[in-house]
Amino acid sequence: MSAVARDAAPGNVAGGDRGVALVHDYLVFLRGAERTFAAIAEMWPQAPIHAVAYSERATEARFAGREVHTSWLRWLRPRRALLPFLLPLYPRAVESLRVSGCGLVVSSSFSFAHGVRTDPDAVHVCYCHTPFRYAWHEREAAVARAPGAVRRPLARILEGIRDWDRRASARVTRYVANSRVTQGRIERFYGREAEIVHPPVDVQRFEPLSPAEVGEHFLLVGELVAHKRPEIALDAARLAQRPIKVVGGGPELRRLRARYGDHAEFLGRVGDDRLARLYAGALALVVPGVEEFGIVSVEAQASGRPVVALRASGAAECVRDGATGVLLDRQDAAEFAAAMREVDFRRFDASVARASAERFAVPRFQAAFREAVASACAGGSSARTESWLGAAGS
Repeated sequence: MSAVARDAAPGNVAGGDRGVALVHDYLVFLRGAERTFAAIAEMWPQAPIHAVAYSERATEARFAGREVHTSWLRWLRPRRALLPFLLPLYPRAVESLRVSGCGLVVSSSFSFAHGVRTDPDAVHVCYCHTPFRYAWHEREAAVARAPGAVRRPLARILEGIRDWDRRASARVTRYVANSRVTQGRIERFYGREAEIVHPPVDVQRFEPLSPAEVGEHFLLVGELVAHKRPEIALDAARLAQRPIKVVGGGPELRRLRARYGDHAEFLGRVGDDRLARLYAGALALVVPGVEEFGIVSVEAQASGRPVVALRASGAAECVRDGATGVLLDRQDAAEFAAAMREVDFRRFDASVARASAERFAVPRFQAAFREAVASACAGGSSARTESWLGAAGS
């Protein structure tokens, strides 16, 4: 059964009781944030879903059968490649998502979803993957990467979005951060406190291979965008003279393939089953960027493989230095190359890595997030709160 995609409409009001509404930025791809939102949506299976735009195919039918409300922006059919050009439209599009009549609104936000307008007395809990990076910690870099003719207008657009974002943050009842990195940003940019609930990973998708089946290559997984610094891993592999496979697409793919195609194997986007095999067969996963958390790091450990990542990254919250991977202090190719060349990655115990990953299983996430929502609802009607949380399971 397909999801019902509709224009923005009021949230569910069943039997006169104010219900629950779920909000995500836009559901036009399936990455870590969307997988996390899918786990949240499982907690309230009857709640309507609201997003600026939605594609059942692009989200691999994860929300099929659900009531999905979208904004007027969906008529522009925003695809992955078009999203950056629609920046000025997102705040108004999010505010057009009508969740009136809902007493509890749960948003999942890496950019604009936390700005949804709720009833004044509604409880709004935002699971924040990160404040919108291009308005805040990546703003200067984003402007610098833009063509010269658009830098000034882009800077003005991002400044306006920053002002809107700060005002929107004041309307949220409670923030829940996915990591210490994001928690710090929420405090720094919004002046708000947030508790931490690490994101979920479907660890059952992954399984270690025997040592004999593990290859000699490293693996890089993720969207190929500038802020993830993929060139550090690729330069490091070249310096260390070690093979590396790259999984993912994105705006940097063509440039990186042209520059590193003689050394790295670019596989593009792959399905879940193939990705699980790639993790399990790699010597180690390399994570060169400062990730908010780094779900790929948990997926690699669930596959029994160690991780090379930055100590300053969110990956440090799931990778145990020396036990399930190697944490580095400097974000440069030489540091990563030294680790790739000198560390014996076959010495890492696959069962230890797998046990580390189990800490982030979906049921554990859902139980912790349910507690966070319950805490945000404390002080309201106990009967109504129980009805909201009862719908979320126990």
